[in-house]
Amino acid sequence: MSHAYRARFAAALSAVALAAMFGGNAIAQENPYKACEAFGQLPEGRTWGNVTGVGVDHHGNVWAVDRCGSKGKDPCVHSDVAPIMEFDSTGKFVKSFGAGIFVLPHSLFLDQDDNLWIADEAALDGKGNIVAKFSPEGKLLLTLGTPGVYGTGPDTFSEVTDAAVARNGEIFVSDGHQFPPQTNTRIVKYSKDGKFVKAWGKPGTGPGEFHEIHAIAVDSAGRVLAGDRGNGRIQIFDDGGKYLGEWKQFGQPRGIFIEPDDTMFVTNQGVTDSGVESNVSRGIRIANAKDGVVTGYIPPSGPEVDEHGSQLRVATDKLGNLYVADFGANLRKCVKK
Repeated sequence: MSHAYRARFAAALSAVALAAMFGGNAIAQENPYKACEAFGQLPEGRTWGNVTGVGVDHHGNVWAVDRCGSKGKDPCVHSDVAPIMEFDSTGKFVKSFGAGIFVLPHSLFLDQDDNLWIADEAALDGKGNIVAKFSPEGKLLLTLGTPGVYGTGPDTFSEVTDAAVARNGEIFVSDGHQFPPQTNTRIVKYSKDGKFVKAWGKPGTGPGEFHEIHAIAVDSAGRVLAGDRGNGRIQIFDDGGKYLGEWKQFGQPRGIFIEPDDTMFVTNQGVTDSGVESNVSRGIRIANAKDGVVTGYIPPSGPEVDEHGSQLRVATDKLGNLYVADFGANLRKCVKK
């Protein structure tokens, strides 16, 4: 990174930080979407579980992962229901797969080749606590972590929460949801073929420290953006883990989605699992990932089922429509105005 770029980036961070201190920025935060409506027609006999991830492929088909048709405890561990589902652009069900692998699916990421990456935060009975990569046809291509095992090493996770893949194929994983056993609070980097490269992070509130790291994304420049939910910020790193700055105007990030042009969507939970309240209202904020300036705001819609709110993770299609993995209200679509 050049000296001039560093200076511009630092200036942008300072401007955004000042804007956040005074309740926003000069750009109007309008909602560019109509009311969000239910999306996705399940096959007969199938019900929605808690929906925890969504993505849109190059064909316009919408992918979602839920907790195996259940909203109960450890819903997938003994279930034969497939949690990964594909719908066409009209919401018609296409297929599902992934049964018998997960315990508690936590996120879905769709890479540039339409492969699906599912993070599963819990381990039980030899399953879960992994990141699994699938082809669009449902073939398991890669597994990061050791199924059913908690740990601190390069081959184990402790309540892994999310995964993202950079344009060069490098893989970044957010590891550490801060429930017992609370052993990891880190970002783990892998090569494109899944070999461990390095890890960084520890518990705390300072630069490079995390509390309830809940989401991860990579922008067009290869910078790694981590949703440090418990600390109410997004931390920014280069691809080697060097701390570049942080943004607090997004509240307590639950999910981060970045489009190819660096348009960014951040869901704000409003309260952490530890009960810490945010001073930023719940909802989805639209910004530019290059500088963090907020340009739009989508207020919560649908039922708020608990103290966490509902909106979890989002994705957009080529028409600009927004799809929301709504933890309490299943899968939703927000049509662009």
